[in-house]
Amino acid sequence: MTITVHELVYYPVKGCAGTRADSARVTTTGLEHDRTFMVVDAADGTFRSQRAHPAMAAVGVRVLDSGAALALSADGTGTLRFDVAPDGPRREVSMFGRDLGEAVDQGDEAAEWFSEALGAASRLVRVRPGFDRDGWGETPGKLNFADAHAVLVASTASLAGLNARIAARGDAAPVPMDRFRANIVLTGDDEPHFEDRVTRMTVGTAELAYSVRALRCNVPLVDQRTGRRAGPEPVRTLATYRREPEFGGKLSFGVKNAVVREGVVRVGDPVSVHSPVGG
Repeated sequence: MTITVHELVYYPVKGCAGTRADSARVTTTGLEHDRTFMVVDAADGTFRSQRAHPAMAAVGVRVLDSGAALALSADGTGTLRFDVAPDGPRREVSMFGRDLGEAVDQGDEAAEWFSEALGAASRLVRVRPGFDRDGWGETPGKLNFADAHAVLVASTASLAGLNARIAARGDAAPVPMDRFRANIVLTGDDEPHFEDRVTRMTVGTAELAYSVRALRCNVPLVDQRTGRRAGPEPVRTLATYRREPEFGGKLSFGVKNAVVREGVVRVGDPVSVHSPVGG
């Protein structure tokens, strides 16, 4: 059995569309450019997400000039290209009621674009120089503006297992992997959720360590292509077999990992599992 990297995706603006890549540099805080930017409420700095603003899923983001500029696009709002401000005017931001300190405001043009796209007064911010944020779990690690961990890993086997259960119900279409917004998708093992039991793995030249199973909210109900909710799947079926008693019965799919060694990962790279749980 050979496990390999099937897909790589990074999300430059938290909550917006992802960018697929053939290769990516893996830094201490995850795939390079992942969740470096965040959209916040213009009044109080609270982060915006697909939980309340599903239209974010259909906002395209391209990183240009190695991160010196961004290009945004959305139906009905048009496109915007602007130079990134790595430092400058700052504002206080928060996530899930927790203060993250200051972030670098990206200016009025980006703010007006997102306010129109989401129909709510918004600002776009970037992680400030020296930003230092801890995750949590078995291996906490560091992260940017991701919810709580640096790298989300899932497998094609897990998705196939879920879609087989959905098909057995006979009344819903299969769901694509993008509903789960994974960074690294693995293939090669046909056992669903084998990634749950891997505590450490080498992916390309990077090394990842297990933090916690990826707990799910209502975001997997959002069609990532249209930016509209399209439930009840996959949440309805996940609720029949993926509840986590340790976390109040929340649902899980995929695993969150910390980066314990930086490196480079490419689609097709073999994955070396060092310490499977129970192995």
